[in-house]
Amino acid sequence: MFKANNIDTALKRGVSEVIVESELRTLMSTKTNLRLKMGFDPSTSDIHLGHVVGLRKLRQFQKLGHTVVLIVGDWTAQIGDPSGRSSVRKMLTADEVEQNAATYLNQFFKIVDKDKTEVRWQSEWFGSFDLSKVIELTSMFTVAQFLARDDFSKRFKEQKPIAITEFLYPLLQAYDSVAINSDVEFGGTDQKFNLLVGRDMQQMMGQKPQHCLLVPILVGTDGASKMSKSLNNSIGVSDSANNMYGKLMSINDALICPYFELLTDISDEALSSTKAALKDNKVNPMDLKKDLAITVVRDMHSAPDAEKAALHFKNTVQSKEAPKDMPEFVLSSLGNVEGQRLSSLLVTCGLAKSVGEAKRLITQKAVTLDGSLIEENMSINDIKSGILKVGKRQIIRLKK
Repeated sequence: MFKANNIDTALKRGVSEVIVESELRTLMSTKTNLRLKMGFDPSTSDIHLGHVVGLRKLRQFQKLGHTVVLIVGDWTAQIGDPSGRSSVRKMLTADEVEQNAATYLNQFFKIVDKDKTEVRWQSEWFGSFDLSKVIELTSMFTVAQFLARDDFSKRFKEQKPIAITEFLYPLLQAYDSVAINSDVEFGGTDQKFNLLVGRDMQQMMGQKPQHCLLVPILVGTDGASKMSKSLNNSIGVSDSANNMYGKLMSINDALICPYFELLTDISDEALSSTKAALKDNKVNPMDLKKDLAITVVRDMHSAPDAEKAALHFKNTVQSKEAPKDMPEFVLSSLGNVEGQRLSSLLVTCGLAKSVGEAKRLITQKAVTLDGSLIEENMSINDIKSGILKVGKRQIIRLKK
């Protein structure tokens, strides 16, 4: 029914594990429309390229004729997923969840085909849940089973608190699979426990157990940790073309091939050749990063945006020129700035998303004015005209 190589790509390329691969392969060859479950908790408003790894996989399955069922975790987001965490998560309000979800969905559909996606909210089924139903779910699993999960086990041994609500999270996520009759659930390798709970619960409730497709965790720009906004090593889907290009150019050489594999449609043959060329020092890593950056920016923005971003990087970073078309900001437009600091100016100019972030950038020595490093959160009154830069890529001309 489908070309075997398409199924091979869907099940092998950028995939860490499939449970159960042989059965799913057969199912994909015989069933025309599988229900592909992807859940997200709108605990933050933005997604980054780490999330894109799984979203690209969903898009591949959509091209084979299958339907994505996107579950907005408006209930579980208020609990907070404890996966990989060493502490209790802050609970969000319903308003915070709704606001974050709206932004998230806009970014989600930059990658996934909206016309082949069914959006469902957990409140559709959890809104009418009563205590007896919750107790029924908790009776299906034991505390020992949940304490076997890595993050729970570690915290238990270290005598760190584990809230009862955190045990509810995997149960609620599992019930989502029952509610939508999921055929395949997608998630990162850190979600394996939760996906398997869903598989078990479906079977207990008389459904065919879902298959689980686990994708690798994308390492962040620091080259060490999982991509995360909180670790300041992420590349946001909503980042400007210039910032996205520049951040991709900043990754270390060891990430070039994993990024090509997980974030682009480069052929397996070309990927193998790239790996070999890097290993044998037959190619300049900078040239490969340029290819990677322009490909990802093109996919997230557009081909013209990618070309402009490449030229901007060449002029401002490699040639260290101030771009002729840089945005300008007139300081006098601020009016009375008595008591206001540089951190506020960075936010107003769009060089930082919050005052807190601006203060961190100043502390990290990432801010310069006319090439001179600014190390203190100085008064705006002391700032004259000049070129204000944050890092290598964000730049603006200040005028009195």
